[in-house]
Amino acid sequence: MKHTISLFLTLAAFWLLNSGHYSVLVLSLGLVSIALVLIISHKMDVVDQESQPIYLSTKILGYYLWLIKEIIKANITVVKHIWVGEKSISPTLKKIKISQQTDMGKVIYANSITLTPGTVAIDLVDNEITVHALLSKDIESLEVGEMDRRVTLLER
Repeated sequence: MKHTISLFLTLAAFWLLNSGHYSVLVLSLGLVSIALVLIISHKMDVVDQESQPIYLSTKILGYYLWLIKEIIKANITVVKHIWVGEKSISPTLKKIKISQQTDMGKVIYANSITLTPGTVAIDLVDNEITVHALLSKDIESLEVGEMDRRVTLLER
């Protein structure tokens, strides 16, 4: 039930932000369309912990702020190495062990790696992720495990 309420609130906020009109007719049409989506979602049995990860709500903002800082730092590093030239890069492909237990945590971690410039998550199998990096130091920083640790904290 809490996932359905979360979906309702998300859809209502999305509707209100995109509509920009708050007349009775528009609000009632929005309510009807949201109710229709909720009924269809329930019949399809797609409203669950995975589609509405409520447990992430309280912790995800801090992670996003940290990730944005890391993306900015990685952008600066990649631009620096582009300016220096081809000799400064050391492309590396390596499998890294991960500590996430849920599929959601594994996907967040893989996507976070890919969002960070200079690194791409290529494959995710069980508790290993294959990563390609422009610089070998990027692989080393992933092996240190700061991002892994932060994503694992999101799961709890």
